[in-house]
Amino acid sequence: MIQKYRKNGQLYLLISFVMMGVLFYSSSQTYEQQSQIGLLSNLLKNEPFKAQLSGVSFIYAGSEVSIEKSGYFSFIEFFIRKGAHFGTYLILGSSFFLGLIPRMKNFLLVAFFSWLSATGYAALDEFHQMLTGGRTPLFQDVILDSLGALTGVLICWLVLGIKEKRII
Repeated sequence: MIQKYRKNGQLYLLISFVMMGVLFYSSSQTYEQQSQIGLLSNLLKNEPFKAQLSGVSFIYAGSEVSIEKSGYFSFIEFFIRKGAHFGTYLILGSSFFLGLIPRMKNFLLVAFFSWLSATGYAALDEFHQMLTGGRTPLFQDVILDSLGALTGVLICWLVLGIKEKRII
């Protein structure tokens, strides 16, 4: 039964819509509701790799990201949050691609539409965050989300292209 839905793309489109729902719910929460600082301080109380990570410092969206500036647990949480951005949009872009390819057949058109749809949803998601108190919408997060979606689309394109011995 699942095989049928997987082959015609319905399962992947369902995954896309579930992921969009998860993202919508997530962006409707305040930073305090989402914060994992307490959990991280319990799990990483010995602050592993702090010495090695102390030398890492960079600017993201006009703010310095470093242990010195924000503290060890906030620094680690930053990478978890940005990894979640990248990963969720990788899944969204991939599932759009896999859901649409049985319907459209043109890899290039499906890849472009899947990436563009996921990027558009990322922009709408940041707009939604702007309407939510205690959140900071960032253009840089849309770029990160878009790169996650593009990565997912390209992986699917490559795997299916090799499997079907065609790339375009």
